[in-house]
Amino acid sequence: MRRSSSPGRLKDLIDRGDCRLNQVAITVLDEADQMADMGFMPQVTALLDQVRPEGQRMLFSATLDRNVDLLVRRYLTDPVVHSVDPSAGAVTTMEHHVLHVHGADKQRMTTEIAARDGRVIMFLDTKHAVDRLTEHLLSNGVRAAALHGGKSQPQRTRTLTQFKTGHVTVLVATNVAARGIHVDNLDLVVNVDPPTDHKDYLHRGGRTARAGESGSVVTLVMSNQRREMTRLMAAAGITALTTQVRSGEEALNRITGAQTPSGIPVVITAPVAERRARSASSRGRRSPASGARRVAVRQSAFDAAA
Repeated sequence: MRRSSSPGRLKDLIDRGDCRLNQVAITVLDEADQMADMGFMPQVTALLDQVRPEGQRMLFSATLDRNVDLLVRRYLTDPVVHSVDPSAGAVTTMEHHVLHVHGADKQRMTTEIAARDGRVIMFLDTKHAVDRLTEHLLSNGVRAAALHGGKSQPQRTRTLTQFKTGHVTVLVATNVAARGIHVDNLDLVVNVDPPTDHKDYLHRGGRTARAGESGSVVTLVMSNQRREMTRLMAAAGITALTTQVRSGEEALNRITGAQTPSGIPVVITAPVAERRARSASSRGRRSPASGARRVAVRQSAFDAAA
């Protein structure tokens, strides 16, 4: 069976006759709360109804609200619950900073943070904002790459590989990167756009301070976002250090390692093997007409020589 990217994709494979679930003995539903938030619950229940009822079922979720508790009652028999407190873990292994910024200064400050020594993930709300910031950082000499739902799976895989190996030092992302991605020795996550939900904050921040390492989560907050950010941090059970900063200030460097970018534009290229594969594929796609023209040219040259 091919890997499905959503319940809808798996349903499509079943409808086409490419997949059957009646012999599935072990079923794992990951990110159940995220499935509920995205409106996938009807598709999820339709799929769970097709697996063997006596099989083992496991469910992973940040919360048991938003209809996730319905899945537990309907599909899990005498379940064993293993629970951790994500907010407590976040408090003990991370530093949390809320930086009060001025709107006109926000992009410059973001650029200086991105130019730090070391890798950083920067989160924004939309894929268009991600693309715009990535282009801006590249033009200012920062090795950045974008990760969002508009990228194909091969593009995402390549970007993450480049980030993990240090070929790219700044990963600019939407919430698509907030769950399920592990990067060793990542010590800074920046919420350029504050999240709207405390669970999203915890998942974003969870990309740093992994495997017992330390890390910092920095959120840039403008004046009209302060009240909502206070409410969000309270819901997450986190007390953050709040600082009012401007670009170029020592406090910004102390908290994030920010520095002035080189200003020399950079171009992030695909690995050599990938470029060769694309080149070979392009050669293989030459049209029959172009091949016929080459034969005709050679034949004309032969006739002339004769």
